[in-house]
This record gives sequence, structure tokens and C-alpha cells, in this order.
Amino acid sequence: MTQPRVNPQCKLEDQGISGVGEVHYNLLEPALIEAAIRRGEGHLGLGGAFLVTTGAKTGRSPKDKHVVRTALTEDTIWWDNNRPMSPEHFDVLYADMLEHMKGKEYFVQDLYAGADPEQRLDVRVVSELAWHNLFIRHLLRRPEGAELAGFEPDWTIINCPSFKADVERHGTRSSTVIAINFDKKLILVGDTEYSGENKKGVFTLLNYILPERGVMPMHCSANHAPGNPEEVAIFFGLSGTGKTTLSADPSRVLIGDDEHGWSDKGTFNFEGGCYAKTINLSPEAEPEIYATTSRFGTVIENMVFDPDTLELDFADSSITENMRCAYPLEAISNASETGMAGQPKNVIMLTSDAYGVMPPIARLTPEQAMYHFLSGFTSKTPGTEVGVKEPQPTFSTCFGAPFMPRRPEEYGKLLAERIEKSGATCWLVNTGWTGGPFGTGRRMPIKATRALLTAALDGSLNEVEFRRDPNFGFEVPVSVPGVDDALLDPRQTWADGAAYDAQAEKLKGMFRENFRQYEAKVDDKVRAAAI
Repeated sequence: MTQPRVNPQCKLEDQGISGVGEVHYNLLEPALIEAAIRRGEGHLGLGGAFLVTTGAKTGRSPKDKHVVRTALTEDTIWWDNNRPMSPEHFDVLYADMLEHMKGKEYFVQDLYAGADPEQRLDVRVVSELAWHNLFIRHLLRRPEGAELAGFEPDWTIINCPSFKADVERHGTRSSTVIAINFDKKLILVGDTEYSGENKKGVFTLLNYILPERGVMPMHCSANHAPGNPEEVAIFFGLSGTGKTTLSADPSRVLIGDDEHGWSDKGTFNFEGGCYAKTINLSPEAEPEIYATTSRFGTVIENMVFDPDTLELDFADSSITENMRCAYPLEAISNASETGMAGQPKNVIMLTSDAYGVMPPIARLTPEQAMYHFLSGFTSKTPGTEVGVKEPQPTFSTCFGAPFMPRRPEEYGKLLAERIEKSGATCWLVNTGWTGGPFGTGRRMPIKATRALLTAALDGSLNEVEFRRDPNFGFEVPVSVPGVDDALLDPRQTWADGAAYDAQAEKLKGMFRENFRQYEAKVDDKVRAAAI
């Protein structure tokens, strides 16, 4: 007997979502692609990939993200970083969105957020677009068919790109809206087709819920040594810093590329897939990610392609620099089957320094690690947010401020506790510029970054000679086999040493100014580690 693909007691009408047209529950990949083609949402590409464009919104819209302000959230949300919405405005928004949905076709996926059954959220995603349902089916974790018959969502996301918010009526900043209601366990998304809003909405939920359980939510990728899930490395970093590329090391087992939790049990992936940038992707540098772009079911987002041959142009960024592909983890041959592993032994913080000042790798004390985690220095890369056209130096606390509903010190304290318990070694890795700032310098060679990371993870980097960096106080290796010595001393890569010194002073001043907001909330050791 065939198992039902939805809980018969938990359909949309049982949630108060009535009057919509045909509803498709938990379709598999072929059916979702068929529906998306029937509806004219995109094109079938080479190998069965699905090619889409997202219109005006080719990146996240963080300024249009709202959290409903209630007694539950009043004292727990970091309101300086999260735009509030009144319960009254949310209720009107919800009612208007439901009215807008009436009579229209919708697609529903019931999925898990979190590989650890003890920590996961059961999430229902209701999509106007069939390809959004395909995307989130890749990115979250898919229940077994038998589990769907009893699935009851903890949270529901309704994504309706054709719905436009009214600024006055709904209390929004614009017609685009991402509204999170922790009381009603609802996320409403309107007037954006960018699929990343779906996954980052779930990440925001976990970032709020898990700290109450003593679990550290992390904007990081993670992998472990082959045959040894207790030898884990995690890679913190914003989009474009190399989390996906550097964690997809064929010599290690990939736990996940973007979002993880760190609990007493160890590390676990929040997701069931990857959302990788494809700008200048090559089969030589990243063969497995490249291969997914012609894999059946992969979602190819905002890439230019030949209308006749359907060949993808990995160099053409005329739509956006933020072109991406979404695929399930099993598309990567060395991906973990469980999405779970032990306690991290190495904590890597990735920064993309557009000033060209930072060394390619530095070893941090625990206190320096807290300082750099709270600082979250990097550069926003083009396209990841609306309006970002070139790298912009920025401080994004915890390497993920747009997704942090709580105050940064809560996450910093959790990470400090985890590092202390595990005894992990911490590293700061610059994947940005060297030899000068953006515009005159060059990107850090990925071969050098990989060589340095390999040495850090296998322990050999701890055996080399280190020097104390005069600007930031952390330890920098003097010489590493396979890496140009000059690269390890960024001042030597500049044609004008005085210009480097001036740039370093400028960056240090930015660090100091940014950290003032945390000084009163951290202990003396972390303050002493400040620049």
C-alpha cells in the first residue's frame, strides 16, 4: 500500500489556509520540474538541471526583513539589528496574503531543519513557485516517505513572490517583505523570487531557538577527516569568503557547506544540500561543484546560458555576480551520510579583506578568536545583497549579522564555552586581497589558501616558526612548504610599504571603532585581545 505523502490531518486547510486552488504536497524532483516547466518558470538545462532567473531581486533583501515585536520577543531580540513589526501589522499582512493566494496553485514541502533529531525543527514550506519548492527540497533535509504521514510542522513558511506589501497598511519598508512571527511560528515572504530568502529564514529561526538549548548555531561550513568523524573543522564566514569551496575538499568528508549547530554531542548540519556560487566556477578548481551544474534536478539561478545549446557561461555576471546552483548533499561524493560528527578540533574564521592588509592565515588565542568572531570583519561580495556592486569592507558580527536575532554576545559566549570545552585551535584565514586593496591588489591564490589549510588541519602548521603580527597581535607563520614566503608577510606583497602601513592603520581604526559596542559586554581577557 502506498504511503500518503502528507499527513491527512495536517493539510493547509487544517492550518487555517483555505480557499487556495490546487495544492501539491511533497512532490519529488521530476514532478516539481515538470510543474515548473508547465508553468513557464524556467528552462530544462543540460543533464536535467533547471535554469531560472529571479527578476529584480538577485540577492537577499536584509533591510526588508522584519521580526514581530511581542512580549515573547521584546527582551530577547537584538532590535538594533532586526527591524520590528507590530502584531497588528503582521495580522493584516497575513490576512491579505491569504486573500491573495485564493484560487492559485501552490506547492508544499514538509522538511527537517537539522540533522540531529534531538535539535531539528519540522518546517513546512508553502511556495507559489514550483522551483522554490524544488530549491528548498534540496536545501533542507528530506523525511522518509513513511514519516510524511505523521508530519506536523513546528513552523510554516509562506513564500508568495507575486504578493506586494503595502508600506502603510503592513508597516513595511517597501513592497518586499520577510516577516517572522515567533509567537505564531510563521514566516511570510513576498515580492522577491530570490530563493535564498527561504533558507536564510530557517537559519534565523534556528539562531533564535537553539541558544536556549545551549546549542551554538553557526554560519559555517564543516568537514572531517576521512574515517574519523571526531576530527572536525568548521569554517565561519559570510557569503563569498570561501565556505563552500574550502570545505568541499575531496580529501575530507563534507558535513555541510553553510549552516551548523555545535552541541554537547558534537557538530551537526542544519541543511540537506548546498547553495554554491558559480561565478568563474571551473572543473579544474572545483570539479564536484562544477559537475552539479549539469546534474538532474540542480537549480541553476541567475546564470547566463546559450539559448540554443543551453551551455552555461560561468564568466558572464551581467545578471548578477551572485549566480548560484542548489543541489542535494548526496551530489558530492565525499558528503557525510548522517550530517553529524564530533567536536571541532579546528575553528577557522574566513575573512575577505578588501584592504589587502590581513595575512593569508594567522593563529588566534581563544580571546583573539572571540574578538574576531564578534568583529566579523570581511567584505560583502557583489550581488549577495541588493545594491552591492563591488566588495565593501564591513563588520558583520558572528560572521552572519543579517541572520542573528539575538545579541552577538550570546553567540560569542556560547562559542567561547564550546572552544574551551573542546580545546579547539582557532585560525583566521584571509581569502580576500593581497599586494594592495581591491582594484590594485589581487585575490589571494586559492592554491596557497588550500595548502595553508591542509597544514593547519593535519597539524603540521603548528610545527613551523611563527612571528607576532605588529598590527593585530596574532601569530603568523614565517615559512610554510609550498607557499611563497612573501605571501605570508602582506607588507612584502605591496609595492609601497608606507602605503601598506597607512592602510593597516586605517583598518585598525575601523576595528577599534566597531568594537566599542561590545567592550562593556565582554570580559577583561577579550578586551585585552582587542587591537
